[in-house]
Amino acid sequence: MIAIIDYGMGNLRSVQKAFESVGADARISSSLKTIIDAEKIVLPGVGAFGVAMKELEKRRLLKAIKALIKGGRNFLGLCLGMQVL
Repeated sequence: MIAIIDYGMGNLRSVQKAFESVGADARISSSLKTIIDAEKIVLPGVGAFGVAMKELEKRRLLKAIKALIKGGRNFLGLCLGMQVL
């Protein structure tokens, strides 16, 4: 399963539809458990860098995402999603 991280910003549904169009199981989630359990993670983003960082920190996702990436989890950052990491 691919977790599309919902932190209140980004084009989540269009990203999900793109993955689904090629047969992938992609789920939009802000749940830390879902993100940790996912085989791959995607962080889409549109908007301002500072606001995005605050939202990721507020939702306690930033540290977990970084740890997963360092641990070898497949990660795709789209636009602002790549810049914040």
